Amino acid sequence: MLKLDLTQKIKLPEGRRLEFKEALPANADFAKTVIAFANDAGGELFIGIKNNPRVIVGISENLLDGLENKISNIIHDSCAPVIQPEISFLTEAGKHVIRVYIHKGSKPPYFLKSKGKADGVFIRVGSSNRLGDNETIQRLERLAANISFDAGLNYSKDFIDLKKDEFTSFFKEKISEEVTENVLEKLDLIVDEQGEKRVTNALILLSEDKLKTQLFPNAKIECARFKGTKPGNFIDQKSFTGSIIGHAELALNFVKRHISEGTKNYEGVYRNDRWEYPIIALREVIRNAVIHRDYSLTGKDIKIAVFDDKIEITSPGKLLPSVDFDEMFAGQSDVRNKVLAPVFKRLGIIEQWGNGLQLIADDLQEYPEIKMIWSEPGMAFRVSFINTIYTLQQELQQELQQELQQELQQELQQELQQELQQELQQMTMYGKVLVQISQQMLSKKQISNELGQKSISGQLNKIISKLVDHSLIERSEDELSSSKQRYRITNRGIAFLHLLNNKK
Repeated sequence: MLKLDLTQKIKLPEGRRLEFKEALPANADFAKTVIAFANDAGGELFIGIKNNPRVIVGISENLLDGLENKISNIIHDSCAPVIQPEISFLTEAGKHVIRVYIHKGSKPPYFLKSKGKADGVFIRVGSSNRLGDNETIQRLERLAANISFDAGLNYSKDFIDLKKDEFTSFFKEKISEEVTENVLEKLDLIVDEQGEKRVTNALILLSEDKLKTQLFPNAKIECARFKGTKPGNFIDQKSFTGSIIGHAELALNFVKRHISEGTKNYEGVYRNDRWEYPIIALREVIRNAVIHRDYSLTGKDIKIAVFDDKIEITSPGKLLPSVDFDEMFAGQSDVRNKVLAPVFKRLGIIEQWGNGLQLIADDLQEYPEIKMIWSEPGMAFRVSFINTIYTLQQELQQELQQELQQELQQELQQELQQELQQELQQMTMYGKVLVQISQQMLSKKQISNELGQKSISGQLNKIISKLVDHSLIERSEDELSSSKQRYRITNRGIAFLHLLNNKK
């Protein structure tokens, strides 16, 4: 009986490589999970652990041997090609659990024997098993044959007629070399097939030809700067189409237009400037999104979203099974697009194999306030750079507003309570002035102009004085008659407006 502490394992969420079951599932459901694991990155299934709420319920010791045999029989009788599981017994706090570990398969696609390959292939998407379509089956067959999608041949156009000016210009600029037929062959962008030069999918993706738009309409990057912290209203957006060779740089420039470059600190007499987000890490993630995305997935494009509190880069295709983003210092390297990746390396877009994750990890060391997380929403891979300072500031601001609102509700003087009730019935100059100042710091003259007055009225002077007395606004200068005098809203004033809006 193998002894293993499960206390850490059961804290993890179910996902691509992990599943918990209170009891052995029905034969077909269990086989689907095994097949999905084998077709993907492998995984482990624990039997005797309830998922929701997560608790070890255990299995009677006298049932363990029988269940082990049943598990082996289900896998042998239901799955093809052959899958060899690792089955072990674990104990925790006197309770017995069965662990079934499935290795990443070397002969995909795996499928249910009863359904056949056409209708019995399952893949892992998040924590669920999904029936694979024809596109999925083809992708798994290419994986088994060690053939990448970008190496596929196209017979509809001669490489000479393919419009590829963007790529050839970029190539010449970077390495001072013309893109000749010989160069294209060396880069496997064209392949000799029975005396005919055939164009690969990689060369089509590198071109700006109409054929690229027809075959790969979603081989593009959609960028957006959203207002706030959620998708919805956007401030700016841009689509990058054409040759994929310049997509990463164009997308990074879009991001840089919407983040700030400010001063970090001074070191001696020298000023250290840095971007709001780690630019090197962003660059590498965006490059990886272009180079390693799954171009066989139709209807999906790369999306880059800039919010007030984070930046998200989403790329079609799950993370390669052999790469673990949680182990960035391990120097991992794997390639989905085996033709495109060497081209990008030749052009200096990839510095060296396995270096990208290390660059990301190193850059993040300089940004302790930026938290990077990754996820796999559906058939996609997403990296998020989260500004924890912004998040903390928002939380503190909400707490402060709640405290101030409670304070106002509990301690409002009778006069201020009357003002609140009056504004709830109909907004007066008192409320209008406060709203104007809440948007920006203003002088009396500017306030008067905003209200449509030709000159500063006596009533406006009285209202401003009253707002100051009520501590809803404050002066910017100590000297009352200063020509630089401006008025700004206080935290108490912000709370007053929130209270006003919430009661309406």
